[in-house]
Amino acid sequence: MSPLLQSLFAPSRRDSAEIQKINALRLEYERMGDEDLDALAASSSDLHQLFATTATVAYRILDQRMFDVQLRGALALARGSIVEMQTGEGKTLAAVPAIAWYAREGRGVHVITANDYLARRDAKWMGEVYRRLGLSVGYIQQGMTAAERRGAYAADITYATANEIGFDFLRDQLSMDACEQVHRPFAAAIIDEADSILLDEARIPLVIAGGSTDGSALASVAEQVVRRLDPHLHYTVVNEGRNVGLTDEGIRVVEYATGCRNLYDSQNLPLFSALQDALHAHALLRRDVDYVVRDGVVQMVDENKGRTAEDRRWPAGLHTAVEAKESVAPKLQGMILGSITLQNLVAFYPKVCGMTGTAASSAVEFKTTYLLPVEVIPTNRPMIRVDHPDVVFPSKREKHRAVAEEIRRVHASGQPVLVGTGSIAESEELSRLLHGTPHRVLNAKNDELEAGIIAQAGQRGAVTVSTNMAGRGTDIQLGEGVAELGGLYVIGVNKHESRRIDNQLRGRAGRQGDPGCSRFFVSLEDDLMVKFGELNPRYKNDPDNLQRLVEGQNLDLRIFLQKYEMPIEGQRNRIQTHRQSVLDGTVACKSELERLITLRTIDDLWADYLADVAEFRSGLHWLSLATWDPHREYLKQIDSWFIQLEAEIPAEIQRRLADAEAGGNQNPRERGAVWTYVTTDQPFGTFTERIINGFRRKARNKQLWG
Repeated sequence: MSPLLQSLFAPSRRDSAEIQKINALRLEYERMGDEDLDALAASSSDLHQLFATTATVAYRILDQRMFDVQLRGALALARGSIVEMQTGEGKTLAAVPAIAWYAREGRGVHVITANDYLARRDAKWMGEVYRRLGLSVGYIQQGMTAAERRGAYAADITYATANEIGFDFLRDQLSMDACEQVHRPFAAAIIDEADSILLDEARIPLVIAGGSTDGSALASVAEQVVRRLDPHLHYTVVNEGRNVGLTDEGIRVVEYATGCRNLYDSQNLPLFSALQDALHAHALLRRDVDYVVRDGVVQMVDENKGRTAEDRRWPAGLHTAVEAKESVAPKLQGMILGSITLQNLVAFYPKVCGMTGTAASSAVEFKTTYLLPVEVIPTNRPMIRVDHPDVVFPSKREKHRAVAEEIRRVHASGQPVLVGTGSIAESEELSRLLHGTPHRVLNAKNDELEAGIIAQAGQRGAVTVSTNMAGRGTDIQLGEGVAELGGLYVIGVNKHESRRIDNQLRGRAGRQGDPGCSRFFVSLEDDLMVKFGELNPRYKNDPDNLQRLVEGQNLDLRIFLQKYEMPIEGQRNRIQTHRQSVLDGTVACKSELERLITLRTIDDLWADYLADVAEFRSGLHWLSLATWDPHREYLKQIDSWFIQLEAEIPAEIQRRLADAEAGGNQNPRERGAVWTYVTTDQPFGTFTERIINGFRRKARNKQLWG
């Protein structure tokens, strides 16, 4: 066994003695009456005692006796690890003793779930167990009032999605009175689907915006120009489908159509940005794959889950470009008032742990990025699922036909089939090919409804077609007689850039020692193979090794982007610490008016600063690799600007205060509407890619101006 695998499994072996202690106490507590057990639960301060008490209470309330492997998982969570437990092993219950252990300090525990439905379900499901332990429990849902959220966060245990926690955090930072804030200081977080939140979605910024900025007019001009361009002749797609650039002929056509002499002149930067957004929208973003249009609204599709994402947008210009492409009414984008990535949000918790069905393959990243070790918990019963080798086809058409034939063949035997697709469009195409075969198609339009359908996916003769299974939170149990037919047959219709996402799908079969099998059908026209196969000819027919290569590249990209974000996050913390001291009265003001003006001034100048930084980052591609170190220049510039910002804030406060005292009409409390959304980072590729693209522009300028 390799040193890495030894480190993953070693903690589980050390747990044996502790589990023996817990089980001995559990036998003793099971003989107690309810009143004595409740009294013991309220006074438990020892970990083994609390775990034994929790397991006993859970058995009485839920009629579920915790397995030793669940106790192993709970112990690993209690010592701050990322725990890998396979689907069907009871992760929700396994987390309860650890959650109770963290909650005993009275500072609050956030249990971070994949969606609102799971937050509500798990809080209610485990709520009586917590209450019998003397702990209060709440949950957060979209649409809740500030008062409802404040009450939920005041509980000992709060179930919520990362997005809801993050958006509340951003809103708190704009509060004008301390009593408006809903959060208390962060203490501990237990993260379900930890790989999804801490890795796949870690770099996604949560944004709070306001104001009336609108770029739809320029987007409309760019759309009319780009619509007339031809691929290859006027533009080319580069960098594994992450970027698109104009050819020399394309530049000539665009300059003629827009009437500008030099597209790359600094005064034409807004036009150039709008054209780049429109090119990206047309060449790289596909309807029913990257986004859908429903009821006149463009909705992004989560690339990791293959499902529509609530309140998610691309950066302002790009989202407007997609709306122009689809001829739908543009959403007001506004000015960014604040933002934070999930990775930086998690950093506010002094104690963090998590669990998922797939973590071992990303153990190095968990350790390097979050200093969190990974522990693999063995299954309660031996895993007997058969994972068949991939089947590779030359084209998507051949692949889809083969998948449909395989489904019909298996369905005829009565064996249930679960099919995982990579996009909504692929689900619908497969559904079309399955005409005459009873099946259900799920696209995550209703998490609660679909959870019930997925739960029935193991019944005899069931055929269920679903976009990615990560975050579904539903255990698939086999129907009567299905085990004799071979159990659940899982079919993957493509490979993702991360093996973990594929393994989430595989893990739906073979729960608790059940029989089952999995097989992936891949084509050389799939996104993974097309985007990366040409750059890596050695692996163009080898999806597994190509996945490993891409995972390494994506890790490098996340590390690279973090270098640019960390300084801004440090500055944000410094500004926000000062703002909070004004908000809570630690820093006293001369009057209520001064306090309000101080808070509003900090918010306004910080928003201006973020806009300046965003514009500067988008222009880094103008720097030549041969002459400049873009990261160094970036650090120098933002450091200089931040010094100016800190000097400007007190002066601007005094100016606004004098204006207000002289009869100015501005009310500091009147901010207008604000809204939150999720965006993406780097829609046009890495900074390095954009800098390289800058060579073309420099050469163009030299050609025109000498």
